[in-house]
Amino acid sequence: MSTAFDPIDLSGRRLRNRIAMAPMTRSRAGAGGVPTELTAEYYAQRASAGLIVTEGIQPSVVGQGYPDTPGLHSAEQIAGWRKVTDAVHAAGGTIFAQLMHAGRVGHPVLLPDGLVNVTPSAVAAQGQVYTAEGPKDFVTPRELTDAEIRATVADFAAAARNAVDAGFDGVELHGANGYLIHQFLAPGSNRRTDEWGGPAEHRIRFAVEVAAAVAAEIGADRTGFRVSPGNPANDISEPDPESAYTALAKELGALGLAYLHVMEVGEVRELTLRLRREFGGTLVLNPHTDGPTGHDALALVEDGTADILTFGALFLANPDLPARLRGRGPYNTPDRATYYGGTEKGYTDYLPL
Repeated sequence: MSTAFDPIDLSGRRLRNRIAMAPMTRSRAGAGGVPTELTAEYYAQRASAGLIVTEGIQPSVVGQGYPDTPGLHSAEQIAGWRKVTDAVHAAGGTIFAQLMHAGRVGHPVLLPDGLVNVTPSAVAAQGQVYTAEGPKDFVTPRELTDAEIRATVADFAAAARNAVDAGFDGVELHGANGYLIHQFLAPGSNRRTDEWGGPAEHRIRFAVEVAAAVAAEIGADRTGFRVSPGNPANDISEPDPESAYTALAKELGALGLAYLHVMEVGEVRELTLRLRREFGGTLVLNPHTDGPTGHDALALVEDGTADILTFGALFLANPDLPARLRGRGPYNTPDRATYYGGTEKGYTDYLPL
């Protein structure tokens, strides 16, 4: 029987344990979306994770959805991330870059003049985003043309190449939480009637083509994919997610990706297990729990539900989380007031044991 503290092979990479750091937006990038020295310190502190998945990184200028988030589409950003990956590797860690295009989530004031948010269909999300000018309602986005969709696929592939050039061990494609890939998957935000929308086999096409393009660019063994079936975040509507996600998992499995990362929202374990079977490869799981994922979740590795577990808020506040899980605590309490933006407070000042 495997435990969460045992090593695991991830597409030829030996991970020191099966406890991973989940992607978490921190909004602390410097000018031009460039990671800072503080970013390098933050991730290096958490290198005892078997795998680190970074915060969402925009693959293109128009992919930005929040203030002060980092990118992977300029030489300066690549150089900034190289300092991060060097620091993590020096501490013995493994780190994947999460590529996240926000799509309709965001606001034009966060983008250079003339750019507007884009999406599969011109349907505004209900809600607001924080900006330097205060909270702003989401705007009606511009519907992508067929040519622009193909160009966006190419943007993901280019960002993946930049990630490898920056020293990342791989990338995770963010197909969850209501961002662009998820917007294509969900019928509430994708109302197209062409080959990119309509039935489930069309709605999964963008996700599959992005994954295929990235795998062709950097290798399937360096490519992971995150989903959150039925997740209503950012005004997503998916009343019957099973058909789309089982078809997607099968297609991603055929590509031979490094892993499928499932974020459970609600009581969806039966669907998670079906996705595991359809994908056929390594399953990374952010399980549905009452409160932050904690020690009790480790049993999901022991019983074979998942191969690797991701921890979010608990890893944010406990840089040495694997050691704390092994000893069943004690745990630092995450400070929600310092989750986004700011300085080292609530970022790099959580003490290890």
